[in-house]
Amino acid sequence: MAKLAETLDDMPGMDDLLSRSGLEFMQDMIAGRLPGPPIGAALGFAPVSVEEGRVVFEGAPQFTVTNPMSAVHGGWYGAILDSCMGCAVMTTVPRGSVYTTLEYKVNITRAIPLGTRVRAIGTVDHAGRSTGVASGEIRGIGDDRLYATSSTTCLIMKMA
Repeated sequence: MAKLAETLDDMPGMDDLLSRSGLEFMQDMIAGRLPGPPIGAALGFAPVSVEEGRVVFEGAPQFTVTNPMSAVHGGWYGAILDSCMGCAVMTTVPRGSVYTTLEYKVNITRAIPLGTRVRAIGTVDHAGRSTGVASGEIRGIGDDRLYATSSTTCLIMKMA
């Protein structure tokens, strides 16, 4: 991803979104033809690959995402998993439609040590006209250890 949005005016507009399929939108964002959202920079993760029904994010939690027990806050797991699963659903959304997360669930299987590079993989299990269901997992890049699993249901809305 070449450039991240720095203001709301930098963010892709509805015309940018609705004139592309979800897959084309994600491909253009990763290729830097559209600016990416700033949340990844704030939390230390970014999308690295996209194909229909599958999106991969990579990142490493830093000190800024620790909880009072000096561990990675559960919200970090949720944010990267919601991102990869939601974006996977996005790749199945037709031109003129958008999606939003209805709910997601995270199961943390072990603590991620600060600074550990991980890969979050989102995979679509069902892509319908009005809903998308996806699953996700976080694995260590260096050791392939499973750190968390997740699932989501997304609402797909025709806008044009």
